[in-house]
Amino acid sequence: MRNEICSLDFFRAVFAEFLATLIFVFLGLGSALSWRPALPNILQISLAFGLAISTMVQSFGHVSGAHINPAVTVAFLVGSHISLLRALLYIVAQIVGAIAGAGILNAVAPPDVRGNLAINTVTNGSPGQACAVEIFITFQLVLCVFASTDGRRRDHIGSPALSIGLSVTAGHLMGIYLTGCSMNPARSIAPAAITGIFRDHWVFWIGPIVGGILASLFYNYILFPHNKSLSDKIAILKGTYELEEEVWENKQEQNRQSVELYAAHPLPKVIEKF
Repeated sequence: MRNEICSLDFFRAVFAEFLATLIFVFLGLGSALSWRPALPNILQISLAFGLAISTMVQSFGHVSGAHINPAVTVAFLVGSHISLLRALLYIVAQIVGAIAGAGILNAVAPPDVRGNLAINTVTNGSPGQACAVEIFITFQLVLCVFASTDGRRRDHIGSPALSIGLSVTAGHLMGIYLTGCSMNPARSIAPAAITGIFRDHWVFWIGPIVGGILASLFYNYILFPHNKSLSDKIAILKGTYELEEEVWENKQEQNRQSVELYAAHPLPKVIEKF
C-alpha cells in the first residue's frame, strides 16, 4: 500500500481547503462589516455565514470533505477518519486561505467600512465564559457534521450541506452576542493577523478545538461507534489505509492483468462485483 501523499488527489484536497476557506472568510467577514447606509443585523450575519459554509460544503465536499475549519479537522483526526499528515496540511491550508480571504477583503473594502474586519472579541462576560460558549456552539456544529455525513446511515438525511449551514447559522444567532461567534479558529485568526489585534485570541482556538474533540469522542466512540480495529486506526493515522472495496478492486485488476499475460486475447475488464 502506498501512502496517500503519493496521490494527486491528496494535493487537490489540500488546495480545495485553502480555496474554500478563503471564499468562506471573505463572504462571512464581508457580511459583518459596517456597510452604509444600513448596518448589518444579527440575522443577516448569521445567515451569511451559514449560507457561505453551506455553499462551500456543496462545492468542495467531494474534493476534500470541505472541513474549512481546524476544529473540524482535529475532530476527524480524533475520530480516526483522516491521517495525521492530511490533518496538518489541511489546517495549514485553512489558516493561509483564511488570512488570504481577510487580506483581500481588507484591500477592497473602504477604510470607513472595514474597521477591524469583524474580529472576534469577548464582548460579554469573562474569557472563561466566552470559551465555554465556544465549546458548546462548536460541539453542536461538529456533531452535526459527523451525523449528516455518516455514510453508514440508511435513513433519509436530506442535504448535509444545508444541515451544516443551518448549524453554523444557529451557532451565530447565539454566539455573536458573547464572542462574535467563532466556531472556527481560521475565521478568528484571519482578521487578527491583518489587524494585529490578538486580545483573548486563545479563546477562539481552545474553545472550538475542545468542542470539536468532545463532539468527535461522543459521536465516534459513544453514540455511533465504528467497527475499526487498532491496526485500521493506525493505518488511517499513517495514511496507508485502504477500504475493503478498494482492496477488492485492486486484487481484481491484478488478477485480470496476470491472466492476460497467458491469454491469447485480453480479457474484458470486470465492471461489477457480485
